[in-house]
Amino acid sequence: MKIRYFLLHAYGMGGTIRTVFNQANAMAAAGHDVEILSAVRRRTKPQFPLDERIRLRAVVDQRSGYGPDTLVRRIRRKIRGRVVPSDEFAARYFTERVERGVIDAVSELDGGVLVTTRPALNIIAARYAPRDVVHVAQEHMNLGTHKPDTKRQILRHYSRCDAVVVLTETDRRDYAEVLPGTRIERIPNSTVISGREPCDPDSKLVIAAGRLYYQKGFDLLIPAFAQVVAVHPDWRLRIFGTGPKQERLQAQIDELGLSEHVRLMGRSDTFDQELRASSVYALSSRFEGLPMVMIEAMAHCLPVVSFDCPTGPGDVITDGEDGLLVPAEDVNALAQTLIRVIDDPELRKRLGLAARETVRSYAPEVVMPQWEALFSSLLAAHGGKSIRR
Repeated sequence: MKIRYFLLHAYGMGGTIRTVFNQANAMAAAGHDVEILSAVRRRTKPQFPLDERIRLRAVVDQRSGYGPDTLVRRIRRKIRGRVVPSDEFAARYFTERVERGVIDAVSELDGGVLVTTRPALNIIAARYAPRDVVHVAQEHMNLGTHKPDTKRQILRHYSRCDAVVVLTETDRRDYAEVLPGTRIERIPNSTVISGREPCDPDSKLVIAAGRLYYQKGFDLLIPAFAQVVAVHPDWRLRIFGTGPKQERLQAQIDELGLSEHVRLMGRSDTFDQELRASSVYALSSRFEGLPMVMIEAMAHCLPVVSFDCPTGPGDVITDGEDGLLVPAEDVNALAQTLIRVIDDPELRKRLGLAARETVRSYAPEVVMPQWEALFSSLLAAHGGKSIRR
């Protein structure tokens, strides 16, 4: 079958991009005709491996930046489009030019399956995709995290999609409640489980990873780790990722006197090795969709200590069996639970072994057949003609 995935920035970094690339690679390996479209392009090459059989094209190439343009052209580039909600998390990307380009790209598609991967793209495709295109809207964040205008547009337009796919059972229930009559499916993101070596049980490293944004809560993890260091001064925290909060987080590290204990590591091309070299994974997010880095850590037998934030960790982890959950944004509880697992090597081992078993259900060989079955059923249901209203 013909499958197209539409991303905001297929040449960037991030969990959504990585998981869509994984899915596209698996579909290409299964013999499907796969293409990835990218709303914008700001790098020369994609940052994740991509099967050579997959076509990759960008709608708007922004590699030249905003350099020596005339004032008029600069202003035009900054004019917001009219379709994407102004409070959508990536709204700043959707200038008039980008939005128009995405609408044109969607409108020109013919047949097959289109998978869009964030509210802005989901809404555009719901409104403009041709009727002979099966449109599947992927939601990588939980419903409650969307801001008011975005949520209104979701409620208004998602019913026109052939299916909405979410990552967790909690999300499935929430979307089914507000979109009665719309097909809502729960299919988690997949990650390779086999071949991942167990972590180092003797390591005195706690690891965390994610974009250095407010969402990821590293400003909560750092003071929690200050309490850990007071009890275990020989332990270290490494935070991997880049983002706009880097300077502020570094200042926080310095203010707390943690420069020898906490390091912002930036981006890593050998992150699997970093996971193997650690013995605890910490997740401090304020909210999540489905935290794939956490699942990768669990595949390395890393015990996870996580905030029980809205959707994600609690949908994967059974507290006390394959990880430990603490109340959301409770810095003291996070600190005390980290100290608990540091104090108890046998607990770390037991949680880690159980974690690896838990995440086997996220392996591609388990998840990809669910996607193929969904696509096949949607195509068969209307004989190539979309059922969108």
